[in-house]
Amino acid sequence: MDKDALKFIRKITARYRVDQAKKFRLKDVDPADTWKLDSKEDAERLLAQGVGMLNDLQEKLYAQDKWAVLLIFQAMDAAGKDGTIKHVMSGINPQGCQVYSFKAPSSEELNHDYLWRTSRCMPERGRIGIFNRSYYEETLVVRVHPDFLQSARLPGELITKDIWKHRFEDINGFERYLTHNGVLVRKFFLHVSKGEQKRRFLSRLEEPRKNWKFSLADAREREHWDEYQDAYEDMIRHTSTKHSPWFVVPADNKWFTRIAVAAAVIEALDSLKLAFPKVDEAKKKELSAAREALEKKH
Repeated sequence: MDKDALKFIRKITARYRVDQAKKFRLKDVDPADTWKLDSKEDAERLLAQGVGMLNDLQEKLYAQDKWAVLLIFQAMDAAGKDGTIKHVMSGINPQGCQVYSFKAPSSEELNHDYLWRTSRCMPERGRIGIFNRSYYEETLVVRVHPDFLQSARLPGELITKDIWKHRFEDINGFERYLTHNGVLVRKFFLHVSKGEQKRRFLSRLEEPRKNWKFSLADAREREHWDEYQDAYEDMIRHTSTKHSPWFVVPADNKWFTRIAVAAAVIEALDSLKLAFPKVDEAKKKELSAAREALEKKH
C-alpha cells in the first residue's frame, strides 16, 4: 500500500478510535467535524481510492481463507448507516461480503439468549460480515425501554440494577472469543446531531421517494434522545477494547462519514498482513502439466 495513503489512513483512524474508553465522553466528538477535509469533492475522490484498496484487500482475505472480519454499525435513526455501508463496500465482491440487518427480535429469537440470533450470522473465514445494528441493541433500546426485558421472558431474579454491567462483560468476553478464533472485530457508532437528524427526517417527509424511510416510531424515539446518548456513551466506555475498538465517527456530513469508515476498515484489513496463498512445488507441477495438456489440444 502507498506509504502516504497509509499515513493519512492511520491519522484519520486514530482521531476517531476510542482508545481511553473510561474517559470517553460523547460530547467531546463534534458530529459536524470533517478533520482536514474541506470539500465533498476531495472526500469522494479519496473514497474512490479507498474502495479500490478495499477491493484488493478483500480479494486477498478471500483467497487466504484464514481470517474473518466483522464490522458492526450502530447509530441513531437517520445517521446514515445504510448509505455508509453501500458506498464504502461498493467495490467489494458480493461473494466475499455478508450483510445482516437486525430489527425487533422474533418470537423464536426471544426464546434464546440475546446473542443467539447474531451468533448464527457470523462471517465465514475469508469473508467480511456486516451487522447493521447488532447485539448491542440489547444495551441500548432495551435499556431506554426496560419494559422490553419482559418480552425476553428472563427469570425475574436476573433483572437487577447490574444487568447492563453483566451484558457489557458478556459482550467483551464474546468479542474476545471471536478474536481468539480469527475474527477481527471493528465497531462504528455514527454520531449524528439532533439538529441534523431533524433535517433528515423532514427531508424524508417532504420528498415522496424518501417517504418509505420514515415511520411515526422514528419521531417517538427522538423523544428519548438524551437517554439514548447516555446509553451509547456508557456502552462505548465499557466495550471499546484493544481487540475490538469502537470508532465514533462524525455523521452530520455523509461524505466525511464514508471516508472515515473506509479508512478504519482499510487499516484493519492491512493489519492482517494479507497475501495471496503461495503455490507449493507439487501445485506448480500440477499447473505445469495442465498447461502442457491445454497447449497440445486445439
